[in-house]
Amino acid sequence: MFRFANPEYLYLLLVIPALFGLYLFSSFIRRQKLSEFGNMELIRQLMPGVSPRRGWIKFIIYMLAYTAIVFGIARPQFGSKLTEAKRKGIELMIALDVSNSMMAQDIQPNRLERAKQAISRLVDQLTNDRIGLIVFAGDAYVQLPVTNDYTSAKMFLSSISPGIVPKQGTAIGAAIDLAASSFSPSDNTSKVIIVISDGENHEDDPLQSAQRAADRGIVVHTIGIGSPQGAPIPASPNSRDFLRDKDGNVVVTRLDEETLSKIALSAGGKYIRASNSQIGLLPLFDEINRMERTELKEKVFSEYDDQFQYLFGLALILLAIDFFILERRNRVIQRLNLFGDRDDLN
Repeated sequence: MFRFANPEYLYLLLVIPALFGLYLFSSFIRRQKLSEFGNMELIRQLMPGVSPRRGWIKFIIYMLAYTAIVFGIARPQFGSKLTEAKRKGIELMIALDVSNSMMAQDIQPNRLERAKQAISRLVDQLTNDRIGLIVFAGDAYVQLPVTNDYTSAKMFLSSISPGIVPKQGTAIGAAIDLAASSFSPSDNTSKVIIVISDGENHEDDPLQSAQRAADRGIVVHTIGIGSPQGAPIPASPNSRDFLRDKDGNVVVTRLDEETLSKIALSAGGKYIRASNSQIGLLPLFDEINRMERTELKEKVFSEYDDQFQYLFGLALILLAIDFFILERRNRVIQRLNLFGDRDDLN
């Protein structure tokens, strides 16, 4: 992995075209001044030691040295050291219902948005724990594999909507099964699943899934979001109309507390009913914090190796070469023919 530690210094490279232009302009002015004294061919014969090409060579070497110095102070680095970070925490998978019923507005602004806000606040409370996201409707999908990258967790969370799952419905069992299989393979790590849903399951048997998770030592908590009285489902996010059944009746979605309570009971967890003032994630997190923390290991790039010293060394070598190149021909060096025949440097 490569990066510049101080990339802002790379703007100094913008000076190079200006320096080239200035050098061309000064060379033009110098030729104009010389031409005032007479014929340029005669002037060259009168000044056999002057070599215009050597001036260009020195200028190009200066520019290469300047470029190397600029890249050097920008501090190029390679993340070449892969180390194993160790921290104590738990693994937490959140299974979030994204079915159309989660757009009901008995929880403001709607069930789904309120749940996303609560998850975001929960992520802010995490330190050494890992978190993953499962979204489900008629089927379940991994939105974010278990990770301790909390910035990515919040980024993925912001993109969640009912449209990301092509099949509508509510398959809580599939979500629990997928979450249980998405943890790291370590048997010693404390693992928790939190299901956030209105509980209207139509696709599978979530109690069997919860029991399978419990058999693997995974605790399943549930949060019921909605009201038992129910609320209509908006036809679209900004629509004032509501979904209707085939008979034209408005579809009302109700919180199924019984199912969610049984799921939590089957897997040693707790059921919490959400309200407009409290979704219930933070109280659950207090419960989770009392669980035993186990050592989590993760491969990370812990250090970046600076490479600027090679660029500074190159700049020093170039400046040393420039020091030995004179704008006038040196008779001793000329005999060594270091830069080709005399005619080549005119």
